[in-house]
Amino acid sequence: MSTDRVARTFLDSSVLARLAAVPLLSRRPMTGGVSGRHESPHRGSSVEFAEYRKYVPGDDLRRLDWRVYGRTDRNYVKEYEADTNLRLCLVVDSSGSMGYGSTGMTRIDYARRLAGTLGFLASRQGDAVGLSCVADAILRHLPPRRNPAHLRLVLDGLEEMRPHGTSRLPQVLHELAETVPQRAMIVIVSDLFVDPGELASCFGHLRFRKHDVVVFHLLDPQEMAFDFRRPTRFLDMEGGSPLFVDPLDIADRYAQALSAWLGALRSTVLEQGIDYHRVLLDEDYEKVLARFLISRASTRGRR
Repeated sequence: MSTDRVARTFLDSSVLARLAAVPLLSRRPMTGGVSGRHESPHRGSSVEFAEYRKYVPGDDLRRLDWRVYGRTDRNYVKEYEADTNLRLCLVVDSSGSMGYGSTGMTRIDYARRLAGTLGFLASRQGDAVGLSCVADAILRHLPPRRNPAHLRLVLDGLEEMRPHGTSRLPQVLHELAETVPQRAMIVIVSDLFVDPGELASCFGHLRFRKHDVVVFHLLDPQEMAFDFRRPTRFLDMEGGSPLFVDPLDIADRYAQALSAWLGALRSTVLEQGIDYHRVLLDEDYEKVLARFLISRASTRGRR
């Protein structure tokens, strides 16, 4: 499968082989350290022409366009798009609520599959991969690096995650916005059980730092349908008090609250220009990632 010889339950070699046919591309220019397949904010050597500009003393004479000089009697230099690698920062929520799942797979299990597969694909195409496991703080942080040994550490971190504690995702994202070097792809995998207004602030902070922000929002089908039929004891997996209620008494209010919350989230991600993907745990994660990768490949260069 890779240079990583440890069997990973959340990585499927056949899925990796199929998804590898589509590159993982950034929507924003990246500032990597080596040549790659992502647009750079700087000009450089490439086969893709960008524009002409007037010659200034010190420019490489080999880049002069003599045909343009013959037509205009002026010196112009050809500039090309520079391609570089990216830093992929996987931010995985490991708070207590990520341990829920009614489909036989918990949110944390699904998050491992999404993040692990993206990390593997990015590393395979020469990009740097890092990981931040977060809950009420940054519990584990591995800065992005470009080598197989580091990828093994990232996969170890995903495998060792355990859902626990409360979520302080907005505060954590503000901290990451300041500590992650500029121009990275930040992939957030979370249930987003926080105030959308707080998310708007941290998303704006990440965008200000010129990061390409992607969010995979994990929801359980039972949370969406709320088809409980008998009195049920609901537990807060992040430490709050349990609640024993008859679901029929609160179904209408629950549906209204859920709709309002999802609507506020949608407005937030649209306003902040976030690449947002709502995912139900009964969806095939390969199809989710395929849609994501294909949409990226078809819209390269757009903001």
